Amino acid sequence: MIQAIGLTSASRGDEPPAVDDLTFDARSGEITVLLGDSGAGKSTVLRMMLELEPGRGITLFGGRPLHRHTHPANAVGVLLGDVPGHPSRTARGHLRMLAAAAGAPAERADQVLEIVGLRETAGRRLSTFSLGMDRRLGVAAALLGDPPALLLDDPAQGLSPHDTAWLYGLLKAYAARGGAVVVTCADAKAAGRLGDRVVTLDRGRLVADQSAHEFGRRRLRPYVAVQSPQAERLGLLLTGDGTEITHESGSRIRVHGATTAQVGEAAFRNGILLHRLADEVADTGVPEAPHSERSTVPLAAERAAVPPAGPARPVRYELRRLTGVRGPWLIALVSVLASGLATLVLLRTGQHAFSLRLLTGWSHSLPLPAAALGGGFLGALAYGQEFRYPALAPAHAPVPRQLRLLMVKLAVNGAAAVLIALLGAAVGLVALRLELGAGGLPSPFALASTAAASAALALVCCWAGVLAAGVFRTTALGLAGVLAVPLLVAPVVRRAASAPAIDMARLATQPVRYSFVLSLFALLCAYVATVLRRRNPISFR
Repeated sequence: MIQAIGLTSASRGDEPPAVDDLTFDARSGEITVLLGDSGAGKSTVLRMMLELEPGRGITLFGGRPLHRHTHPANAVGVLLGDVPGHPSRTARGHLRMLAAAAGAPAERADQVLEIVGLRETAGRRLSTFSLGMDRRLGVAAALLGDPPALLLDDPAQGLSPHDTAWLYGLLKAYAARGGAVVVTCADAKAAGRLGDRVVTLDRGRLVADQSAHEFGRRRLRPYVAVQSPQAERLGLLLTGDGTEITHESGSRIRVHGATTAQVGEAAFRNGILLHRLADEVADTGVPEAPHSERSTVPLAAERAAVPPAGPARPVRYELRRLTGVRGPWLIALVSVLASGLATLVLLRTGQHAFSLRLLTGWSHSLPLPAAALGGGFLGALAYGQEFRYPALAPAHAPVPRQLRLLMVKLAVNGAAAVLIALLGAAVGLVALRLELGAGGLPSPFALASTAAASAALALVCCWAGVLAAGVFRTTALGLAGVLAVPLLVAPVVRRAASAPAIDMARLATQPVRYSFVLSLFALLCAYVATVLRRRNPISFR
C-alpha cells in the first residue's frame, strides 16, 4: 500500500505551489489513476512521492518512506518518461546493468523481457527501438526488482491502440496479483477504463477521490453518437420519454438516455439512412476544486529532495556499464595501436635513446601519450555517460555522486586505464624489437620501470577524468580535466621523460604520489561545489 500524506511542493515565488496539501492512498490490488489536465501537478506528485522534489509531506511505501528502504528498486518500480539508455547498448545488456543496480540477479533481465514481450528482440540495440518497444523496455526496467508497487507517469502517451491495450492488460494483471499501481493520465475516459480508483487533481489540489464506478457515474456520461443526412428528423422522432438530443452539426447528433438498438430501430422504421451509430462517453468536466486549509500533519515538515540510492552491487554495475557498449573497447584498441605506431614514427625520425617518450610513443607535439589519453577518456565517460544516460535514476535526476560509487568507478576504470597503458607499452616494446633487434633493447629493469611510469600516468589521467566529469557533469569537461594533468604533474613528467633508465625506479613512483594528491584535491572540489550549489549532495552511505 502507498500512502501520500500532505504533499505540498516548494514555493515558487508569488505563484501557488504546483501541489497543495495532497493526501490519498493507493491500495494493494488496485490501479489508482491521478487524473488532471496538463499543468495539474500530476508529474510533480510522482516526483514528490519519490523524494525527487523539495517540499512538505511524506509518502509511505509499505509503511516506510522511500529513503528508509535499503534497495528502493525493490520497494517501487518507476517509469517517468522514456528509457534513457545508451543507444549502442542492447536491451538485455541495459537490463542486466540495471539489475546489478537493483541488486537483482542477471537472469531477472530475461524474465522481465519475457513478461513485456521483448524476448525476441533482447539482442537489438536501443537505437533501433520504436516508441512502443521503448515503453515496454521501461516497464521491464520498473519490474526488475519485483516491487510490490509501480509509479508510472502517463505511460500510454503516444502509444498505438494495440500497445495501449497491451499496457493496460499488463497493469491490470499486475494489480490482480496484489500490486499497487499509481498511473497519471489526462484522459478521463481512459482513466475510467483503466483505474479502480480515480484521484482527480486541479491546479495541484485534490478535487475528488472516487472509485471507478462512482467516477463513471458522476464524471462520464454515456451517449449514442449518430451521423445521418436526416439527423435532425431522427432527433425529433427520438425526443421524449427521458431522451435528450444534442446537436453537434448538421449531420451529427448525440442521443442521451437511449441505446444503440433503440436508435437503430427508430431509424429503420422511419426509413432514415445511418452513416454512423456508436456508443460513446462524454466527459462532463472537472468540478470546482474545494478550498482547504494548509495541512497540519506533523510529518509534513520542510525537506530537501533526497537523491536515489546508488547501485546495490556497484562493482558488477560498473563492469556492465563499462563493457556493455563498443565505445570503451574501441578507445582501448585505438590507444594501444596508436602507441605502437607512434613509437615506430619516433624511431624512424631519429630518436633512439630509450626513454618514457620512446616506449609510449609520446611525441613532443602531444600533451600526453596515446595510452594515457585513452585512459583519461574512459575515466571521463565513467560519469559523463551517467549524466547523459542516467541509468541509476531514469528520468528522475542526475546520478548521485555517492562515495561508494565513486570509489568503484575509480578502481574499475583505473584498472582498465592501467591495462591499456601496459598493453601500449608491450606494443611499443615489439616495435622497438623490430627496429633495433634484441641487442638494442634496454635491461628488463629499465623496461619494467618505464612501463610502471606509463601505467601510473594513465592512472592519473583516468582518475582526473572520473572526478572532473563527476563535478562538471559532462564528458567534455572531464577530458579538459585530463588535459590539465600534464600541467599539475609537469615537473615529474618532464624528468621522467628525459631521465636515463637508471633513474626510472625512483621516478616511477612519483606520478602515483601526485595522482593521489590530485584525486584528493578534485574530490574536495566536488564536495565544495555540490554543497554550495545545494544540488545532488554526496552521500557517504
